[in-house]
Amino acid sequence: MTTPPPAGGPSGAPAGGPRALPPKPAHPPRAPRLHQPAHHTPGDGMLAWLPFRPTIRMRLTLLYGGMFLMAGVVLLLLMYVFFQDSVQTLAPRKFDFSGYITVDGVQVNSGQFNQGLTSDYLARSHTALNTLLRKSLTMLVCLAVIAFAAGYAMAGRVLRPLGRITRTARDVASSDLHRRIELDGPDDELKELADTFDDMLDRLDRSFDSQRRFVANASHELRTPLAINRTLLEVQLSDPEASPDLQQLGKTLLATNERSEQLVEGLLLLARSENELTERRPVELSEVATRALEQTRAEAGRREVELRSTLYPTVVAGNGVLLERLALNLLQNAVRYNTPGGWVELTTAEVPGGGELVVSNTGPVVPQYELEHIFEPFRRIKGADRTRSDKGVGLGLSIVRSVVRAHGGAIEATPRPGGGLTMRVRIPGP
Repeated sequence: MTTPPPAGGPSGAPAGGPRALPPKPAHPPRAPRLHQPAHHTPGDGMLAWLPFRPTIRMRLTLLYGGMFLMAGVVLLLLMYVFFQDSVQTLAPRKFDFSGYITVDGVQVNSGQFNQGLTSDYLARSHTALNTLLRKSLTMLVCLAVIAFAAGYAMAGRVLRPLGRITRTARDVASSDLHRRIELDGPDDELKELADTFDDMLDRLDRSFDSQRRFVANASHELRTPLAINRTLLEVQLSDPEASPDLQQLGKTLLATNERSEQLVEGLLLLARSENELTERRPVELSEVATRALEQTRAEAGRREVELRSTLYPTVVAGNGVLLERLALNLLQNAVRYNTPGGWVELTTAEVPGGGELVVSNTGPVVPQYELEHIFEPFRRIKGADRTRSDKGVGLGLSIVRSVVRAHGGAIEATPRPGGGLTMRVRIPGP
């Protein structure tokens, strides 16, 4: 006898695996993080006038260039004052003579002659000072432009290791804990930061690996006794002499055992899908979606839910079994958290860089703030019935998220205005 597949937690209104919150949130609703205002520190207001993002590189550039510009202005003022003092020491001496002399055809006495010399001296010194100031300002502006450009280039070179740390942190955030910075160069503060970050990643990697191994091993050990229990119950139920009460008890225990088997299988799949894929092959996404649709039709018929599909050929890179489980979990979730007479629509299409699988469904209205936890294990949205066993074990969307991460893709859940969800999955191409 084969163990039933893990119940998907799914797309419509989160099953145990969906982005669902507990029935009664312990805190007031919060807007999605994308809509939260950016946090500003007191120093940010000083740069609020900038037409671009005030990154550290831009701040360092402004600091370098601004300091050079201020030093140049101070130097220019001092030079202007010193030159003006020097020019005053060159004032013409006064002449004293009797009678008149002829200057440019005009008869002038000594007073008029000295006054003319003084006027000519002041005009020439004023012109010289203006010329010096104009040329100095021109040179200062040119040098300031060079200083800002050099400061921008130097800041980029200094912050290059920080950019490497940031890129590694982004890769780690997408669940690639095997990446390391391994920064070389002088033993400065940036290298110390990178080495500390690498040590932290080592500890996190070991911790997560240990956790996944524990879940996988524990789930594997639980499968055997559950299979034995199921066999014993089925044998007992096949006895025609069993009393009605015993038959009813056996069916109840068998349903409970089946749910436990689904939980164990889901934990095993979740532990496996958390690992990054080491081998990727071309997978036709529309074929994967078709197989998932066929496995869901019977359940959709029982729940009076219409299945729709628009499947365009799309090739992605990954594992076909895991991608089929991803599509199946999304469809099961959309069917189980739907309403009689509702519908589920599955679409595959080619997008830049890979393929896209979209599952939309009708169902209960899902508040935007409750989507924050929909992919966490064993979580349900407010109002989801936790006592019913036909809606899965709460791992469906957790498995979906893990499969998407293992493939290096992205998943997005959006509530539909009339109720239900739209789950959009993107998987990179080969």
